[in-house]
Amino acid sequence: MEYPDRQEPPAMSHAIDEAIFHVASVLEVPVLVLALLALAVSLVETGAFAVELSRRHRRRFDRLSEIADEARKALDKGDRQELETVLTGAGWSGAVTETLEAMVDDLSHPLAETKIAKALADFDFDAQRRLGRTRLLVRFGPALGLMGTLIPLSPALSGLARGNLTELSSDLRVAFSVTVLGLLVGAIAFGLSLYRDRLYGQDLSDLEYVASVLTADPAAPSRGGEPG
Repeated sequence: MEYPDRQEPPAMSHAIDEAIFHVASVLEVPVLVLALLALAVSLVETGAFAVELSRRHRRRFDRLSEIADEARKALDKGDRQELETVLTGAGWSGAVTETLEAMVDDLSHPLAETKIAKALADFDFDAQRRLGRTRLLVRFGPALGLMGTLIPLSPALSGLARGNLTELSSDLRVAFSVTVLGLLVGAIAFGLSLYRDRLYGQDLSDLEYVASVLTADPAAPSRGGEPG
């Protein structure tokens, strides 16, 4: 029984395959460099997160409540300097401190509540922007790891076909190392994003509480004074 001869791939298909192979080969070095940069960025973000945690060890609601009450008393007296001094005690981070300062400036504006609401919205926007860096690394790290794994596999298989075990070993070592690196970056970034999301949400809640105390109508009856 005769079998038909195996047909050679068309020249156009072969040219496309070669072009894709060369593009992937050119991407190998940039992918490895980007993977190292992603690791460096994740380590820098980890250090910044440690600093953020250290500054929040003073954060307690009873302390925040006292600060808000003292700030309201200073506002009622018209003492701006005391108001600013009291609110610095609630500056758990640089972003919170800047927002508190903006709130103090907005209190003298006729549309104080509107401008304070805008300051809170800007704080939330900046928090999401800071979170965006680590959220990007959650996807970017594993993607670089996968690319760094697949790109060296082609020359590794070629080395195996030629019986060059040294080339095979070297390419596989690079491939698996980049995989581990990409997964590490993704894991670090995911942990940072998770905890930072909670921290920034707490900061926004604290700012909203202070804003509500400062903008409350002093003539409005308290809940305890309402008739039953």
